[in-house]
Amino acid sequence: MIAEKINTPSATIIDVRTISEFNSGHVNGSINIPLDQIPNKIGSLKKMSRPLIICCRSGMRSGSATQFLTKEGFDEVYNGGAWQTVQKTLK
Repeated sequence: MIAEKINTPSATIIDVRTISEFNSGHVNGSINIPLDQIPNKIGSLKKMSRPLIICCRSGMRSGSATQFLTKEGFDEVYNGGAWQTVQKTLK
């Protein structure tokens, strides 16, 4: 199911790792919003096309971000897990 969401043409991939982690490698076309900045970016996130696929190094931070956004009323938000997994899943 997550593979289907990742490959949805309107999907937005958000990487919640630090800027330096993101700069060392990331999913092509993904947006870097470090986890600690997610609460400050609610307005921007609401304007992004869905589904939102959240990724990080292992899936822990993306899981936290996904839970937070769901509690904030976001729909179609998914924990993509590790960014490398998301990259491999993209067609």
